[in-house]
Amino acid sequence: MLSAVLDIGKTHIKLLVLENGQQQACFTNKNAPREGLYPHADTDGIWHWLCSTLSAYPRTSDIAAVVVTTHGATAALIDGNATDRNKALVLPVVDYEFAGVEECEESYARVRPDFSETLSPQLPAGLNLGRQLFWLEQTFAKEFASATHILMYPQYWAWRLGGEPASEVTSLGCHTDLWQPQQQDYSALADHCNWRRYFAPLKNAWDELGCVSKPVAQQTGLSETCRIFAGIHDSNASLLRYLPDDNDSNQTLNVISSGTWTIIMQTNRPVDHLKAARDTLANVDVLGRPVNCARFMGGREYETICQLLGGDISMHAEPAAIQQAIDEHWMVTPDFSHGNGPFGHAEPALLCPAKPPSPQAIATLYCALMIDQRLNDLNANGPVYIEGAFLKNPVLCQLVAQLRPHQSVMLSSDNTGTVMGAAALMHFNHRQQQVTDLVPCSPATFSQLAQYKAQWYHAIATKAVQH
Repeated sequence: MLSAVLDIGKTHIKLLVLENGQQQACFTNKNAPREGLYPHADTDGIWHWLCSTLSAYPRTSDIAAVVVTTHGATAALIDGNATDRNKALVLPVVDYEFAGVEECEESYARVRPDFSETLSPQLPAGLNLGRQLFWLEQTFAKEFASATHILMYPQYWAWRLGGEPASEVTSLGCHTDLWQPQQQDYSALADHCNWRRYFAPLKNAWDELGCVSKPVAQQTGLSETCRIFAGIHDSNASLLRYLPDDNDSNQTLNVISSGTWTIIMQTNRPVDHLKAARDTLANVDVLGRPVNCARFMGGREYETICQLLGGDISMHAEPAAIQQAIDEHWMVTPDFSHGNGPFGHAEPALLCPAKPPSPQAIATLYCALMIDQRLNDLNANGPVYIEGAFLKNPVLCQLVAQLRPHQSVMLSSDNTGTVMGAAALMHFNHRQQQVTDLVPCSPATFSQLAQYKAQWYHAIATKAVQH
C-alpha cells in the first residue's frame, strides 16, 4: 500500500511517498513567506506545487492515505461554507516571524494567561499564536468575524484536501497561549476572547477526517478513496517515534529535533522547573501529555553565522578546523535569532576573524554549546536521541556527546524522522516501537573543549554586563 506524508517546514516542503514503510519517492521545494497585507504563508504556492508534483508522479492514484505535518505557531481562518476550499481563507495565514503583531502587545498583555496556566513563555513576533489571532481580530475585525473556523496548520491542509474540520492537541499545545497542557483544555484566553467557538472538534492526530474530495482528486490524481488523517505538529512527529508502546511507562528520554528550529523534548519529567525567562516550556505530545521543551533556532542561527563569516552552509566543518577554532579561541556568542532561546535578549558578538578559515567550524561549535545549554536547562538525564537536519553534521553530534559524557547519545540513521513519525499515525493503534535505526554516537575527543566552553560563557556574561 502506498501512503504519502506532506511535511511543511518553515523553509522547505517535502512530499514523501512510502510503501510498507519504505520510501518510494521524495520531492522537495523551498518555502518562504510572501509579502502583501502582511507577511504570510504562501499557501497558494504550496498548493500548486503539491498538485503539480502529485499530477506528475505515475503512482499517485495508488496512494491510499495522506497525513500532513507542519511547523507550529500557525493557523488558518477559514469560511467553512465556501464552495471552493482553495479560496476559503478569510485572511492570509500569518508568518509567525512577522513582528508587526507586537503592536497589540499592551492590550494583549491584559488578557494573556499566566505561564503557570499555559506553560507558554512570552515569545517574540507571532510565535505565540494567541497574539497573532488577537492582532488579526483587532486589525481586521470584519474579516475575522466572517470566519467559521480557526484551523491549526496541519488540520488546515487536511481540510483543504477534503477532510472534515478538526483541532488537534500537538499544534494547540505548541506555545500558543491557547491551551492548558496540565488540564488538557483551552486556556482562559480562548474563553475571554470568545474564540472557543471557532475551534473545530478535537480529534486525535491518528483519526481519519474523511477522504480526498472530488475537486482535489481531479487536480492531483489522488483517488477519492484516499484517506486523510488529522495530522501533527512536526517536532511531535519526531518525538512520536520514541514514545514507548506502554503509555504508562515512566521512562525519561530526550529527543533533539533539528531543522530551522532545534527543539529538545523531554518526556516524563515534572513541569515545575520550567522557566519562561529561559524559554523553557511545555509542548503536548500526541496523547495530550505535557512534554518539557527547550528550544533555539538552531538551523537558522547556523546559517546566519556562516553567512556573517563568509561561509557556505553546504560545506561541513572538518575536525581539524574545529580544533583550530578551539585552539585560537574563535567563537560567536548569542543571540542570532532575534529573541529566542536561553539568551534571547543578548547582543550577538563575533569573537573571531572577519573571514575565518572555516565559518562552519565556528557555527558548529556554537550550536553544540547551545544544545548542551538547553539540555542543562531541562536538568536532562537519560538517553539523548538526535533527529533531523543536524544528523548531516556528524562532528556537531560528536561534540554534543563529548559535552554530555554522562548521557548516551544516539543518532537516527534516518534523517526523515519527522516524516516517519507522521507516517506512524496511519497505523497508530497497531504501532510497534518505531525506532529501530539508532546508532551510538561516539564522543569527539577535542582537546581544551571544556576551557573553550568556559570562555564562551565568560564572553556571554561579559557582554551582558556591558549592556
